[in-house]
Amino acid sequence: MLASIDRILTSHVGALPRPLNLPGREARDYAVADTELAAAVRDIVRKQAEHGIAIPGDGEFGKSNFLYYVRHRFDGFAERPLDAGEAHPNDAGGARDLEKFPAYFEARGGLYPLNNPVLYCADRIGYRGQDSIATDIRNLKAAMQSAGAAEGFLTSVSPCTVAITMPNGFYRSDDEYHVALAEALHDEYRAVTDAGLVLQIDEPGLPGLWQTNPGATIPDYRRSFARWVELLNFALRDCPPSQVRLHCCWGSYKGPHMGDIGLEHFVDLLFGINATCYSIEGGNPRHEHEWAVFKENKLPDGKMLMPGVVSHSSDTIEHPELVAQRLMRYAAVVGRANVIAGTDCGLRRVHDEICWAKMTSLVAGAAVASEKLWP
Repeated sequence: MLASIDRILTSHVGALPRPLNLPGREARDYAVADTELAAAVRDIVRKQAEHGIAIPGDGEFGKSNFLYYVRHRFDGFAERPLDAGEAHPNDAGGARDLEKFPAYFEARGGLYPLNNPVLYCADRIGYRGQDSIATDIRNLKAAMQSAGAAEGFLTSVSPCTVAITMPNGFYRSDDEYHVALAEALHDEYRAVTDAGLVLQIDEPGLPGLWQTNPGATIPDYRRSFARWVELLNFALRDCPPSQVRLHCCWGSYKGPHMGDIGLEHFVDLLFGINATCYSIEGGNPRHEHEWAVFKENKLPDGKMLMPGVVSHSSDTIEHPELVAQRLMRYAAVVGRANVIAGTDCGLRRVHDEICWAKMTSLVAGAAVASEKLWP
């Protein structure tokens, strides 16, 4: 995995605005012609390179969504309509916010409007996405070669995030279901790292465990978190940690996030995940202050941080000087070579013009910080 040896490197979390010829992120049936998908990935990697992004991704164009793509690559999932009066499983990820701000969320149609239907585990889980992940790998590698990119990444969802949003309706126990998810996801994780690419695990689930259970105490939460770390490491077996980065966020929904748990309550457990780089939110105003958490919780040797320095939750374009200040705070506590400039979450929810303006600001801010950190 590339490190910031002589300048702050730049990347992002994964999802980028989709071309009009690709199905939308909520597509029930996701099918794209091979030539169209390859061309779209080539174009998006080239665009990232033109904007100065050092470590590009495929924009998640090979998936319908960072999470719901599992319906197309896994056996065992089915859909059902949302029952009258039933809370959607997705809303559990903001349950504490929903309790505190009921009128706000009612006015906007819930945590994630248009949640229906419910995707759930209805049969034995198995991975059948070998052809799809092979296509993603092939398209990204070809696009990287064309754009002259030295490193690239593909995303894959975590077992915890799947389990929170897609409830068990088949296995005798939830833990049995969770182990089955980890076993199936191993096939996808291994395919990416075997191909020599960086694997990014998308993990909004672990911070979201706190919102999911409003009655939980901090010790309850940490016990659950620790079990999920075991399961994720089981899924990551045989995957070199040097090729794994973990994206950890508090959910991409736009809202107060007042019910989010603080990073200080789980960062030590986060370091137990077999990854080299940890992507965290650093631009979200609810979590921007948490750079200071690393003063007391030292980044382990050989590890890196990819803090978000531009946000997915606002259309305001961050000033490059602000981006630089955010990066320099992290560099001051973990070392300049251990920082990569990233985004808080995927930029799929912002307009295409806003996305690329934020990327321009991210790269410009990283350049400002680099000039100061490597005078």
